[in-house]
Amino acid sequence: MHSYEPHDEGAAAEIVRAAAATSERLRLVGGGTKSGIGRPAQDEATLSGASLTGITLYEPAEMVVAARAGTPLAEVQAMLAARGQMLPFEPMDHRPLMGTTGEPTFGAVAAANNSGPRRINAGAARDSLIGVRFVNGRGEAIKSGGRVMKNVTGLDLVKLMAGSWGTLGLLTEVTFKVLPVQERVATLVFADLDDARAIAALSAALGSPFELTGAAHLPGGIEGAGPRTLMRIEGFSESIDYRLEELRRLLKRFGQPEIVEGEAGTVLWARIRDAVAFAEPRDSAIWRISTAPTRGPAVTAAIGARRDARWFYDWGGGLIWLATDASGDAGAEIIRTAVRAEGGHATLVRAPDAVRAAVPVFEPLSEPLMRITTGIKAAHDPKGLFNPGRMYAGI
Repeated sequence: MHSYEPHDEGAAAEIVRAAAATSERLRLVGGGTKSGIGRPAQDEATLSGASLTGITLYEPAEMVVAARAGTPLAEVQAMLAARGQMLPFEPMDHRPLMGTTGEPTFGAVAAANNSGPRRINAGAARDSLIGVRFVNGRGEAIKSGGRVMKNVTGLDLVKLMAGSWGTLGLLTEVTFKVLPVQERVATLVFADLDDARAIAALSAALGSPFELTGAAHLPGGIEGAGPRTLMRIEGFSESIDYRLEELRRLLKRFGQPEIVEGEAGTVLWARIRDAVAFAEPRDSAIWRISTAPTRGPAVTAAIGARRDARWFYDWGGGLIWLATDASGDAGAEIIRTAVRAEGGHATLVRAPDAVRAAVPVFEPLSEPLMRITTGIKAAHDPKGLFNPGRMYAGI
């Protein structure tokens, strides 16, 4: 199998034009940390963006950063941290869950729309992504967006590339808005709530004016602990003191919370962000379910009544991480039936190749949506060169 690793956008475009001439199918890769997500590869060569590196723009006053797609995410984050800034959406590190090595790249954050616990407050990666450069399936270098947020008429290529998993083009550069790091972070931890009461507590807090930046529930048995319901707030120290007291008063019917700050809180939310509790056993299947926050307990109850599974909630109940046995269809029929009944979608994040080849990994699309998706793919990658079949069979 051929392996291409261009050092600039022009070389990448030449490689794609040559591949288009021979219809050589290309697997697009960055750091390889998410290589097991999606349907098994149906390609003939790899095209890596790992050598497209370097921070190309940083304007702290404008709160904008741009870097080539292969730039290590940690390099960008370290530079931002040195100036008291951060990516708003808290991107997940997939390595613990996927058992991968390598280095997460800046472009992959956009390609996977990689968003962690702070999404409830700051939005997804897509919402902070304001500019992209990419090479399409014709070998053309395309630039869309720039240094400021703005509305445009027509197809929004910036948002379209976010979450496209390398199926529409090779990202060569991405631009994100950033935010200041907050002075103080505190987490309220309520003990021993069942799923329904925990989500009720989270919903009450999220509906308050006290601005949570994290809202998760870990049922009993997750990492060997009892049930824990977590609410994170950030800001100036005086504001934190006031909001802690108000949240205690608002939520007193759910008990008295422990307050966690400092490194312990940082580690706690990193483990939730990265779904570390489900890293082992390595042979279990991992699902990522999105639904309306208040419907989360109904979804898991329906699944748990028919299949042995473990789960925890993020995004106030709107994101469910679920681990189950990978045998058969890895629970796909049961899980998707439960999700359809309540509304939402389910993605099979981790499973053996044979399961991912037989079971739709991403939520199956309705016929109208599949027609639109197929048309978008054909417009950007007419010969189907990029990551063929990774998201949906045949496209």
